[in-house]
Amino acid sequence: MLDSSESIYQGLKNAGINFVVSLPCINLAKLIKLIDNDEKIHHIPVTREEEGIGICAGAFLGKKKIAILMQNSGLGNSINALSSLTQLYRLPLIMIISHRGINGEPIIGQVPMGEITEPLLDTLKIQYFKPKTPKKAKEIIENSWHLSNSKKAPIAFLFEIKYW
Repeated sequence: MLDSSESIYQGLKNAGINFVVSLPCINLAKLIKLIDNDEKIHHIPVTREEEGIGICAGAFLGKKKIAILMQNSGLGNSINALSSLTQLYRLPLIMIISHRGINGEPIIGQVPMGEITEPLLDTLKIQYFKPKTPKKAKEIIENSWHLSNSKKAPIAFLFEIKYW
């Protein structure tokens, strides 16, 4: 049976994702390591979410299947890039988001962004999923690239602290 990180990794692999940008997050650490060690996935660590979205856009134009791994706190940083780049130019993108600040979050500074993450995604008209189990995560992520590419829009996956 796959653990929480391995299930996301396998879902991305099965979806054909071959280009991943990541930002540091304790919940995503194992997943980032799995991706970084995969020779078939081009992995670029970045320091800002909007930078990562720009790099993903360029990679997509270079015929790559793209994803970004980030914390929901970075969603606010990426609003302009998401709306003026991915949405304006109708680019697919898989967003794997560690949803901090809700349901047992021990760091109070994560709570404000945690509470507005879903409303922000709704405002941006970005479809999102909240898989509760590793099995469900793998299943739904496997079809994510097809869905994102057919909609020509980003798709987000929110993983709450209980998931990890």
